[in-house]
Amino acid sequence: MRFLFSPKIVLIAVLSLFAVFCGCEKDIQIRRLAPNFSLKNLSGDDISLEKFRCKVVILDFWATWCPPCRQSIPELIELQNKYKDKGLVVLGISMDDSDQTSNNALQDFKQQYRINYTVLWSGERVVHDFFGSEQMAIPTMFVINREGEIVAKHVGYRPGALEKSLKGIL
Repeated sequence: MRFLFSPKIVLIAVLSLFAVFCGCEKDIQIRRLAPNFSLKNLSGDDISLEKFRCKVVILDFWATWCPPCRQSIPELIELQNKYKDKGLVVLGISMDDSDQTSNNALQDFKQQYRINYTVLWSGERVVHDFFGSEQMAIPTMFVINREGEIVAKHVGYRPGALEKSLKGIL
């Protein structure tokens, strides 16, 4: 039996392989308006993303039980210190289950790790708005420019990758 490969089939195969390999990429460049949200901080206050319009925002989806998330905290602290005067705001959205992790435990964790940025409790809506139907992994960090557009998405923690995304938008 003889198989014939038409140019159309070869093109589809190449594009499919390209899509598969691109899906494994850790840093994704995207441009879409970041969905607004309102989440509770550790003091119980409502914090909205809209409050930080005209700032550059790193939105970090993380959890206390996640080793790579804990590894990324010192870099987030450093970036907040280094670029806050240039308009950078880091927001950590905790994916911890509030039934298993109390507000006090999260405050203690924040103090223990000397987190200098705002920590918010997650909500189903914000997860859906940012991840849609795709599989969520933590940590995942979104970089949002001053116009409120998501300009980069980092899945997992790689030292230095966030700072590279900030170049040119701060």
